[in-house]
Amino acid sequence: MTPSAPSPVWHPYAHLKTQRPAPKVVGGEGPYFTLESGETLLDATCSWWCMIHGYRHPRLVRAIQQQADRLCHVMLGGLTHEPADRLARELVRITPAGLDHVFFSDSGSVGMEVAMKMAVQYHRLRGRPEKHRMLSLMKAYHGDTAGCMAVCDPEEGMHSLFAGYLPRHHFAPAPAAPFHADDEAVAQDLAALRAVLERHHGEIAALLMEPLLQAAGGLNMTSPRYLQGARELCDEFDVLLVFDEVATGFGRTGRMFAADHADVTPDIMVLSKGLTGGYLGHAATLATGRVHDAFIGDSPGHAFMHGPTFMGNPLACAVALESLAVFEEEAYLERIAGLNRVLEQELVRDAALAAHPAVADVRALGATAVIETRDATDLAGVADWAREQGVWLRPIGRWLYTMPAYVTTEAELRRVTAVMKGWFLR
Repeated sequence: MTPSAPSPVWHPYAHLKTQRPAPKVVGGEGPYFTLESGETLLDATCSWWCMIHGYRHPRLVRAIQQQADRLCHVMLGGLTHEPADRLARELVRITPAGLDHVFFSDSGSVGMEVAMKMAVQYHRLRGRPEKHRMLSLMKAYHGDTAGCMAVCDPEEGMHSLFAGYLPRHHFAPAPAAPFHADDEAVAQDLAALRAVLERHHGEIAALLMEPLLQAAGGLNMTSPRYLQGARELCDEFDVLLVFDEVATGFGRTGRMFAADHADVTPDIMVLSKGLTGGYLGHAATLATGRVHDAFIGDSPGHAFMHGPTFMGNPLACAVALESLAVFEEEAYLERIAGLNRVLEQELVRDAALAAHPAVADVRALGATAVIETRDATDLAGVADWAREQGVWLRPIGRWLYTMPAYVTTEAELRRVTAVMKGWFLR
């Protein structure tokens, strides 16, 4: 291939007629990556929110190298290995009490597919086969596989053109009460959720939600009290509660898991992204004993019929274990609190930014902040402009956001926020 020939790589979410050649990344260090052109960019998105330790972290690189010298992969069907066993035990230790069983897969989307199949089969094994549909929230995004597309927002989500192909599920209004909302505001959200459950609980297997932070659907930030109320409603209507913590897990909201803000244990929790620090694709679907024990029985139908080829991959498990060790030993929750203070000071409390006519809202939660504009055209060209300032930003529709790596210093984050504000206040 000549240097000028176009790459055969088909890029995600790209309009093939208008896309430009993608910049080629040749390396990275900490929160920065380096392009073939020689540019070094401060990554404000940590590669779709997964590179929580930044690039080329020596301990994570070493964990992969050492594990590769012992065992790169073996099927988990009928076999096991120490990294998978250790990681499962560690995930049980750090997640909300009661999530005692771990099913591995290879991506967040597949982890959610596992959760949905698990919920449907759970009710079938309990003699309730009619409970086979999901209840999701508007503004939700759960992944790009078929089952996940069907539980993403059907109106403003990115999958509407596949509507005729997808199974039909139920949707409740997205919670509107913000993180610090009072009981009355949250009660309105819960009343809307109750109304859907009252009508359809007979066929609903599970309520799916991204707790506190609906990420790709517009970075909607909601109240811990909504999680508590949803837990109570699911118990009342015999519906499993599934938390999609693919984006929110491992500190993104300021606690280890979003569920920790509400002291709630879901029936099923899905983890990915930060699970391995972004160094390898991996996911985990955790379940309570109530769910797990329903699968104990004598019939062929008691076996859970799912098994990704790369589930429990030893390399992924080894780097996930090291990622968790770094997180805890280096007090990442304290670092995240410091990053949150910067986001609040530099974005949320900036009166000039809030008053800008293109800005609809500015909000932050943990190590996440977003400037919501009134129209996507308000952000046309922002990525190129930010690159000129040495920062990598990639907006979602009309939302300009940052989810930085936790190794980002407060000074580096101020550089990111200055670029975000600078787009509006030039």
